[in-house]
Amino acid sequence: MPKTARRAAGVALLALAVAGAVAACEGQPVAAPAAGPVVMAIGDATSVPPPAEQPVQAQPQPQTQAQNVLITFPLTGSGQWMFTPGSDQVAGTQGRLMRYRIALETDIDGVGPAEFAKVIRTILGDPRGWTGGGEWRLQQVGPDDSADFTIYLATPASRDKLCGGTPDGYTSCRNGSNVVLNVARWANAVPNYGAPLALYRQYMVTHETGHRLGHGHELCPGAGKPAPVMEQQTLGLHGCVPNPWPYPNGREYSGPSGEYNDPIPEGTS
Repeated sequence: MPKTARRAAGVALLALAVAGAVAACEGQPVAAPAAGPVVMAIGDATSVPPPAEQPVQAQPQPQTQAQNVLITFPLTGSGQWMFTPGSDQVAGTQGRLMRYRIALETDIDGVGPAEFAKVIRTILGDPRGWTGGGEWRLQQVGPDDSADFTIYLATPASRDKLCGGTPDGYTSCRNGSNVVLNVARWANAVPNYGAPLALYRQYMVTHETGHRLGHGHELCPGAGKPAPVMEQQTLGLHGCVPNPWPYPNGREYSGPSGEYNDPIPEGTS
């Protein structure tokens, strides 16, 4: 995250409360981590506006973050979070409205908060995603607004704290109202996935959000077929091909319930 972004944001203190024991994504059932304080930086800190008394100079338009931008992060982050502002956009036209917040750990560099939030909204707003069945509407809200869940982009060690259970530093998860995206996966995807990084990111966001919406793991329905989005594609495709959507062709697509006993790779890269 740019240093100017950190200086531009106001800082407040927030208690991180996590409810209930639930199932993590790629692992076994886990208990919620203990509540603790986090520093919450509020604001869209992608740029610093000039002082009011100075004339505003023409500035070049910000460029969309390229996928080859180097993303760097420590294995163990500070546990401090930059929450992005909300949006008036509501994805979907019918169904229950679920509000979500977006937070990035401040130790992560190479991921702009505003651009990251835009990518998340685009993924969750895609008609092939969870709004496609008419059961859900989704809206990003700000840090002070009531929310049904929070999407975290976290360093591997913070991923372990937010996810609870057996730490692995590798996968992403959902734990209670936490939808936790491991920045190592956001930056690097997984070996031999067989699809571009953008598609893997679509998968990890949709998969973990799917858990928050009540969906469990599913199995590959047959060799050569698209993987159900709720298959644990991070750990293996089992003959299926990558697919990040529950409604890829406007119709619900799923597989048999269940999960494979795939090992979790060691390390975080």
